[in-house]
Amino acid sequence: MDLLIKDKIDQLRTALHQHNYNYYVLNAPTISDKDFDDMMHELQDLEEQYPEYVDETSPTMRVGSDLSSEFKQVKHKYPMLSLANTYSEDDVSEFYERVKGLLGGENFEICCELKFDGTSISLTYEQGRLVQAVTRGDGEQGDDVTNNVKTIHAIPLKLTGTGYPDSFEMRGEVLMPWTVFEQLNKEREEREEPLFANPRNAASGTLKSQNSQLVASRKLDSYLYYVLGENLPHDGHYENLQEAARWGFKISKNMKKCRTLQEIFDYINYWDIERKNLPVATDGIVLKVNSRRQQLNLANTAKSPRWAIAYKFQAERALTRLNKVTYQVGRTGAITPVANLDPVQLSGTVVKRASLHNADIIEGLDLHIGDMVYVEKGGEIIPKITGVDKNSRTPELGEKVSFITQCPECGTELVRYEGEAAHYCPNQTACPPQIKGMIEHFISRKAMNIDGLGPETVDLFYRLGLIHDPADLYDLKAVQIKGLDRMGSKSAVNIVEGIAKSREIPFDRVIFALGIRFVGTTTAKILGKSFANIDQLAGASKEQLMSVEEVGEKIAQSIIDYFADEKNIRLVSRLRLAGLQFSRSESDTAQQTDKLKDQVIVISGVFKYHSRDEYKELIEKNGGKNTGSISAKTSFILAGENMGPAKYEKAKKLGIEIKSEDDFLELIS
Repeated sequence: MDLLIKDKIDQLRTALHQHNYNYYVLNAPTISDKDFDDMMHELQDLEEQYPEYVDETSPTMRVGSDLSSEFKQVKHKYPMLSLANTYSEDDVSEFYERVKGLLGGENFEICCELKFDGTSISLTYEQGRLVQAVTRGDGEQGDDVTNNVKTIHAIPLKLTGTGYPDSFEMRGEVLMPWTVFEQLNKEREEREEPLFANPRNAASGTLKSQNSQLVASRKLDSYLYYVLGENLPHDGHYENLQEAARWGFKISKNMKKCRTLQEIFDYINYWDIERKNLPVATDGIVLKVNSRRQQLNLANTAKSPRWAIAYKFQAERALTRLNKVTYQVGRTGAITPVANLDPVQLSGTVVKRASLHNADIIEGLDLHIGDMVYVEKGGEIIPKITGVDKNSRTPELGEKVSFITQCPECGTELVRYEGEAAHYCPNQTACPPQIKGMIEHFISRKAMNIDGLGPETVDLFYRLGLIHDPADLYDLKAVQIKGLDRMGSKSAVNIVEGIAKSREIPFDRVIFALGIRFVGTTTAKILGKSFANIDQLAGASKEQLMSVEEVGEKIAQSIIDYFADEKNIRLVSRLRLAGLQFSRSESDTAQQTDKLKDQVIVISGVFKYHSRDEYKELIEKNGGKNTGSISAKTSFILAGENMGPAKYEKAKKLGIEIKSEDDFLELIS
């Protein structure tokens, strides 16, 4: 009897998976909605009666659960880099010629794809089953949202067909279709809830919901556009995606392989118009070198791959009335003027506010209250005013817009530093938005990553006088904050535990968390490797700082100014007493050597012992520097199998040594 039940459950699951694929991926259903629902109910009943046959990839898992669960952080096996953006055909031509040059004249193809405007997702499959779904996060690690992703019908829980690797990763975009977005906002408006700004924000917010049943109700969609793994069927990116479509993935049918610049431009021009007829939001075209071998040889910069680029469509423009200008104070004290407008529809969203950037922009536009102004979305994300319709001016026109001279929050006289376009409020220690901004930066994902805290909570704690700077966070007790607005006992405990856990954050991220002007995540990481502790960094001269890679005069002076301020010294002292990591860990220090000091190394080819990223880390830990292109300054090339012929020829021409994996590992052993 049990075998008959198990067979019936398997038959229902197989049939429902196929019908789901027909409906959501092929858009060609073969049964009615009622028949589908009847089969689903039958399967649910059987799984409830026979829990021993429950399967994590069953179609019933798509309905989600109303139980909350915290997202855990997962490190990406392959970093999720962002693409370099361009807005002109000239830039596309430069990219094309640059690739041609780096490949040394070797033939290549460019795969052109639509750039879907959603939220990035990484899906891991093992033995044909979805085992994990992770958001992009900061590119190095993201949130595990597997339960939420299982509710998205366009993403297969089990693969079909054959030929897929035992373990591989699919990347793509989670999207909210226009029709779903409009209906969702209509419902929120009726409930007098804040509207979502655009489908991307709606999709991102939905995917991060703690309630997977809510996610299921939002009817998210997905397109997958990248296969990663060790044993893929083809060298071609395009060809691998065609295979992925046969495995059950929703792959856009609008990709095209191009062999000439003109073919690329024809593709761009066609979709610049036709994209407006698509059911989901797109904001550009992605151009990728098709060959995976050539991609590996072209390699990546610190932030983006050299083998791909995103062409962003020109922004749409609308005309509306300027009603007033208000001013916002940022974390660094920078003052941003904001135009308040009559609502206008632009790129699928309603725009009521737009950035005016700085005093020079305002003066150049010759703005007056009541002007009819042209509004664009820069990169279709941030609205901005680009012009004034002076022909529509009337005698009743309001006063000319002049930039303010005092901080709108604390009244301090504004300053404008030499060579800077922005005005600043210099009152860093008593201007509320700057203080709150400093704390928000401190707790952010790339800094101390304190769970449970966000801008609203920081604002609440600040207004109640519980915190005045980041160090005050470490004095908070759960008993102080439970019972506050929307703050239960569990939330209070989670916040305090999150703060305590941040004491384990490594030295380089603590440097970033301090909010030293011009010191971003990359610079902070380099400083963390170059100085053993905070005292060495604080006591370094300008010359010592400028000797560090990527630290120029501006950054060096900013670091010196930061540690010259007594208030910052007191903050660092209090954070040190709170137990933060203000020195490199012993394990980091023990692993570092100077065996590759002053050596510039290019990595090329496919490796068997370590990944390319692991080799980059080994080079940095041993004092060397990674670079993607060969020049006279290159010390040697670390070469795996299938080294690019162009790089090989250039190395031979310049007389640069080529080391194998074994040679390299022996060198640093």
